[in-house]
Amino acid sequence: MSGSLLVVSGPSGSGKSSLCRKICDTYDYAALSISTTTRALRASEKEGVDYLFTTKEAFEKAIEQGEFLEWAEVHGNFYGTSKRWVVDMLSKGKTVVFDIDVQGQAAIAKLFSDRLTSVFVTTPSLEILKDRLVKRATDNAETIERRLKNALDEMAQIDYFDYLVINDRFDESYETLKAIVLASRVKRSKVSLCDFISAWKA
Repeated sequence: MSGSLLVVSGPSGSGKSSLCRKICDTYDYAALSISTTTRALRASEKEGVDYLFTTKEAFEKAIEQGEFLEWAEVHGNFYGTSKRWVVDMLSKGKTVVFDIDVQGQAAIAKLFSDRLTSVFVTTPSLEILKDRLVKRATDNAETIERRLKNALDEMAQIDYFDYLVINDRFDESYETLKAIVLASRVKRSKVSLCDFISAWKA
């Protein structure tokens, strides 16, 4: 079976990263795409686990050389996905899980629409999102306000996604995402029907 792509997007603080990590811990065929970024390493993060950290100059050079499947500038920092790694994972039948912004989802959809399943994750309300960002304690007040402003723009893109998960209770949202992952593995659009029917007849 050829691989598939699962894009999970949503506002910062919606819980999408935690959901993606748990899915990849659950299924050995799920591979979390690790983005390259120019933003600073947080105290709770590890190089090569959460992100691949690089300089702006190195990132721009990689753009020129066409190394990214998609890239975007978010909150003043650059983020990108390695094209070579994704193609390699697909050839191995993996479900590549992307924790990316809405811009990245649009870019990937143009290239892999037949293999792509997209999910938008958000909180029940803007007030709850703000509360989560404050309690996370990783950003200053100015950054939190910028994230909330961006969240309003991101919410306007929900219609471009296949599924909407309102992450009120993590365990319930996780079970919902599990069902979406399983369904994404057997989408008819990602199967070569001619090859399958020929093999079935034989």
